[in-house]
Amino acid sequence: MAQFGFGQAMRRSEDPRLLTGRGRYTDDVMADGQAYLVLVRSPFAHAEITGLDVSAAREAAGVLDVITGADLEAAGIGTVECKTPVPNRDGTPFFSPVRPTLATTRVRHVGDPVAAVVATSPDLARDAAELVEVDYEPLDAATGTKDTTEPGRPQVWDEAPNNIAFDWDLGDRIATDAVFAEAARVISIDLVNNRIVPNPMEERACAADFDPASGVLSVYVSSQGVHSIRDSLADDIFHLPKDKVVVRTTDVGGGFGMKLFMYPEYVATGFAAMRLGRPVKWTSERTEAFLSDDHGRDNVVQADLALDADARFLALRVKTYAAMGAYLSNYAPFVATMAGNRMLAGLYRFRHVYVNVLGTYTHTTPVDAYRGAGRPEAAYLVERLVDKAARELGLSPVEIRRRNFIPPEAMPYTTATGLVYDSGEFQRNVDDAVKLADWDGFAARRAAAADRGKLAGIGLATYVEACGGGGPEWATVRVARSGDITVTIGTQSNGQGHETAYKQLVAEQLGVAPDRITVVQGDTTIIARGSGTGGSRSIPVGGASVNVAALAVQDRAKALAADYMEAAVADIHYEEGRFSIVGTDRSMTLADIAQRSPTEVAMEEQGSFKPPAATFPNGAHVVEVEVDPETGGVEIVRYTVVDDFGRVLNPLMLAGQVHGGVAQGVGQALLEHTVFDSEGQLLTGSLMDYALPRADVLPFLTFQYNEVPCTTNPLGVKGAGEAGAIGAPPAIINAVVDALAPLGIEHVDMPATPDAVWALIQAARPAPLSSNGLAAQ
Repeated sequence: MAQFGFGQAMRRSEDPRLLTGRGRYTDDVMADGQAYLVLVRSPFAHAEITGLDVSAAREAAGVLDVITGADLEAAGIGTVECKTPVPNRDGTPFFSPVRPTLATTRVRHVGDPVAAVVATSPDLARDAAELVEVDYEPLDAATGTKDTTEPGRPQVWDEAPNNIAFDWDLGDRIATDAVFAEAARVISIDLVNNRIVPNPMEERACAADFDPASGVLSVYVSSQGVHSIRDSLADDIFHLPKDKVVVRTTDVGGGFGMKLFMYPEYVATGFAAMRLGRPVKWTSERTEAFLSDDHGRDNVVQADLALDADARFLALRVKTYAAMGAYLSNYAPFVATMAGNRMLAGLYRFRHVYVNVLGTYTHTTPVDAYRGAGRPEAAYLVERLVDKAARELGLSPVEIRRRNFIPPEAMPYTTATGLVYDSGEFQRNVDDAVKLADWDGFAARRAAAADRGKLAGIGLATYVEACGGGGPEWATVRVARSGDITVTIGTQSNGQGHETAYKQLVAEQLGVAPDRITVVQGDTTIIARGSGTGGSRSIPVGGASVNVAALAVQDRAKALAADYMEAAVADIHYEEGRFSIVGTDRSMTLADIAQRSPTEVAMEEQGSFKPPAATFPNGAHVVEVEVDPETGGVEIVRYTVVDDFGRVLNPLMLAGQVHGGVAQGVGQALLEHTVFDSEGQLLTGSLMDYALPRADVLPFLTFQYNEVPCTTNPLGVKGAGEAGAIGAPPAIINAVVDALAPLGIEHVDMPATPDAVWALIQAARPAPLSSNGLAAQ
């Protein structure tokens, strides 16, 4: 094992720079003549635009331009497009509405932009934006994820009757129904998977500049991948050759999926820069982000589980209403269909799984990928349903899962949804988790909690997810004559620690200390192509491509070492940074070889990797909670996670990813709730109204990993970035239900806020008696 290589718990090399304020984010980008863009947004969820007067704004101090949708249309500017149409099950065409950068005739959610003001300072731009006069004729709004499809509801799009964006299914409905007909037991559940606002620490931002002489548009954007943004700006929006659009991303303060996408704000900023011929920057404010960042989750689900007389699973049948918001974001249909629902078999043996998904339009902010992107929704449904089955059948949560797990000797295993799991030891994870959590000792802790007036509960949830697959990634490893190494790659770190991880992979193959290695990302002028970061693919795919390139450098160095030491290449052996002639004491380091180069670049090799299939990380979460029956407050008192991420590159960074994912899962399960009223107004539009997890609500984690190598990439790794957010919500809610079960409470929806839990407790308690002995009315 190399000193800094695979399996070492290296500290993140980017942290000293970021923790000492030397990070550089998109809003830090400044240029001579910098101008600032502010958007005028609709205060209504649904309204006709009957008038727009920008004359006063144009005359305001410091204003350089006011842009309207008519200006964009006259210039032939394109619009943000949905990239993932899905087939309707009846074969009818998929309808994808136009998402205007600036609305001209109708607005469809609060925050829909209608004009852009550009001025010499942010304050002057904000002041002038207040002078834009928009006449609206308010219309009724449709806001409910499921009830928006009922007859008579306001229509978001006339081309989508009953507000149905798509009607998709997976599986054999007839065969599934036949299995249900022969089942000994059927367990049913209705669930809500609550809408989430991503809330990365760094809000979205975009800074654009245009050089009229060269015709090149340069854009800085806080993103999860510069190449997809470049391609969209060039192909869909401005209709320019790709070499005339340069996109760069500097440090990114969190993404969680929502920074993968093209947004109207980037179009407006780029257009303003081109029209003015000077640099223009837009930076979202936090309240603006609540309205304009694509949200996550938002499903209403009904599901049935068929079991035989021995509590073995036979079939699963699911009906999901998945909110899309007012427009179809880039990947939203895929997230709501294939991304998550292929995982509905979970870790279990089923004969059949059938799911029908209705994507629904609502007069709300669009929805797209959020950490896990469909897989948390699937795991939440399955694990809540399995726990309910255990309770109704009188089995422990551990036992019902044990009876139904796919055994390791069955790998590779084709699930009822058609996925092929290549590896996994699911029962081992659960066995380890319940042991670490002291499951058998819970009864005593429950009794002790009762003595303190608390209701204790314990919850188990397992998960498996498909990630780390998709398209190819490319990397270049360049060795300078000085011996320093530069790695370029098309993924984009947004907090995960890519710089450290890629350095470790190169150190493993070339024996070079990490401080001699530089990682370059986020610049289309340097990196010709890349697939970006998302779906936990950066190490399984990006890392594999870095490994291929590093091995190619190692082979090239062997050839050069053989030449310099006058030996056959076959006689050169590499180990721990030294290239030696077998059977002798003669050797060279990579730096020795590089120093002999007649050119500044001593060696440069490219590597690429396209995975043949996804990776399937899996694990088990055990959560112990205490509920205060007087306040409804839920406290997580113990939290245990056992995961299988294949081979582990860096245990320290891996633990950080798990902690972060669990924190966001805690947020969804207990705190975070996006609420629109009947008129489409966002009632939770700031951090005064929308609760995020804080240090005082997050538990200490007991974390263990079991390494079962993946077979679909040469590193044997499985994706790890989203797993914590997948396993946490069902484990937490299962624990809350267990705590409340003695009161006869069988169901709790997310978020289990104190108010919601207190109301359930009050409803379950018998009515107090009046003085005459009768129940009070």
